[in-house]
Amino acid sequence: MNTKKTVALVLGSGAARGHSHIGVIQAIEDRGYEIISISGCSIGAIIGGVYAAGKLSEYREWALSLDKVAVIRLLDMSFFNGGYIKGDRFFEKIQSLVGTPDIESLPIDYTSVAVDLLNQKEFWFQRGSLIDSMRASSAIPSIIYPVNLNGQLYVDGGILNPLPIIPSVSAGADYIIAVDLNGPADGVLKEKAEELKAKESEEGPAWWQTAKELFSRDGEDTKPKYSAESWGRLQTINMMFETMQESLTQYKVAGYPPDLLISIPKDITGFYEFWRSKELIDFGYDVTQKAIDDLESPSKSYHSFPKGY
Repeated sequence: MNTKKTVALVLGSGAARGHSHIGVIQAIEDRGYEIISISGCSIGAIIGGVYAAGKLSEYREWALSLDKVAVIRLLDMSFFNGGYIKGDRFFEKIQSLVGTPDIESLPIDYTSVAVDLLNQKEFWFQRGSLIDSMRASSAIPSIIYPVNLNGQLYVDGGILNPLPIIPSVSAGADYIIAVDLNGPADGVLKEKAEELKAKESEEGPAWWQTAKELFSRDGEDTKPKYSAESWGRLQTINMMFETMQESLTQYKVAGYPPDLLISIPKDITGFYEFWRSKELIDFGYDVTQKAIDDLESPSKSYHSFPKGY
């Protein structure tokens, strides 16, 4: 007889910070809980989908192998179509890990949240291609191409619902645990965020130094294909997007409070810094261990980490 407490897990959007979701999942399982449902948005939909397909360990191994050059190469930017990132290389890798399963074939309930752009409404993928659902949920507006499925255009679900709690309610789990990647830095979280950011080169952002090295010839400092102006635009768009998501997340949590809210500081890393996977995975693991301690304490009915958020 299975006596494990069950969890419906909600994984929020936040680009590279989403690799902390890997540590969160590992910690939940290590504490003896069983995840029976996952709903996710953007990177949360990707990590959640990989986990639901039983390939999280393989994804983790690949994530830990990423360095700055590998990440830059994954950003297959199209210079003939407004500087959009196509995302083909990234999802080719995902498909090589998980194959091409349908959502209905997964062993646990799975929901990927995207936005139907033409009808201007939230859309839940609970059937059909897992890869398509991940891709639709993570198409960040003005950065990654919208996804065309059956004549409908889909973009990142974070536009309307960066922390999709409602799909998890019907799972009937003992606990709903939500992971917000757009939280404020506070206490130990701020200290860890500052530790990571201190590793940046004094010569400029790490991604810029890497891009210059990648697109130079024989050590000569030729002009990189990714211009400072282009990257500045992407950074500005992303910051605007994250500001919107933070506000929406607070609204969603207020309307449908989970049993446990785990908050990852939004300034722990840049949205493209996937080469920091080890720090982010470890961080997600440590934070979740502390959060579960809070959940298991008898002091109150609603729990969040850091406390008071």
